[in-house]
Amino acid sequence: MDDVDAVGSVDPALTFPTLPLPDEIARADALRRHTELVKPVESLGRLEELGAWIAACQGQSPPRPFVRPRVVVFAADHGIAAKGVSAHPPEATARMVVALLTGGTVTGVLAAAVGAGLRVEDVGVDAEPPDPELARFKVRRGSGSIDTEDALTGDEVLAAVRAGMAVADAEVDAGADLLLPAQLGVGGSTPASVLVAALTGSEPVAVVGRASGIDDNAWMRKAAAVRDALRRARPVLTDPLALLRTAGGADLAALTGFLAQAAVRRTPVLLDGLAVGAAALLAEELAPGASAWWVAAHRCAEPAHPLVLEHLDLAPLLDLDIRLGEGAGAAAALPLLAMAVRVLAETATYEQAGVPRPVLPPPGR
Repeated sequence: MDDVDAVGSVDPALTFPTLPLPDEIARADALRRHTELVKPVESLGRLEELGAWIAACQGQSPPRPFVRPRVVVFAADHGIAAKGVSAHPPEATARMVVALLTGGTVTGVLAAAVGAGLRVEDVGVDAEPPDPELARFKVRRGSGSIDTEDALTGDEVLAAVRAGMAVADAEVDAGADLLLPAQLGVGGSTPASVLVAALTGSEPVAVVGRASGIDDNAWMRKAAAVRDALRRARPVLTDPLALLRTAGGADLAALTGFLAQAAVRRTPVLLDGLAVGAAALLAEELAPGASAWWVAAHRCAEPAHPLVLEHLDLAPLLDLDIRLGEGAGAAAALPLLAMAVRVLAETATYEQAGVPRPVLPPPGR
């Protein structure tokens, strides 16, 4: 029997507390400080807004430079990959996990280049992990093929969401002051696209992209898979956990818990591309207000991603046509945040520099 008939909440006991908002007094002070720095007023545009946002997240102005930014990758396989929706074979996920751990991947190179640590968690890869410690939060091997069956059971959804929460807690407890969540898994853009379509009321053709570089035939297979999975997901679209059960995956569920818990822990997050964006939509449903603690790193080249940004009312920092995922876009944007913080913390004021203030015209002139 199709599990889509089992409509209803997976577990109403999984709730998040009322979330704190970033400190508006610290934000206002940071913006005031920008008017005192040796530069024309508002001349740094969004860099000024970003610095003030970090000040608000940290609750102090000027903000502290980041000391432990962390890229956290959740890896899992997706049953839909067997339907030919990706340019990569399903077994590539396990090999990519090993490559992440041994170095040489784009994510590893970018993380090192911007001074971010890297953590990898196997929550659903369809293989034995190279190190048992890597799979301490593993929910299952692979997921159901979402065009015809549920991705996870209700218990598995809860386990994955709680795994993401636990990883967020562990990172914050270890001193992480900026989090860059990411997803790795062949076929992962298909469930992500389904979730975005369900939550934004979009049609399959509006969300299906080329992702791993698929050809026209694979694109048509992917579009059909999204169409069929979306049909199964629509009856549960008002229930985030049931939606993850029906059309998500262990990585997407873990990301959802991670994003919500990061907000609970008052820790700023740089959102990556489509998969993280889909999880962000669900995290905001589970923990309203969580999005105040996030900044969109970039506009992903996947067509579903602008729908995410519009729904969350987030303006991306970069638009580089990146569609890789795996934290690449978030890592590329990290230097902008670091610069925004250091400008506030280290730039001299007019008084300190002994420079006369400019004479500004009266308001309205």
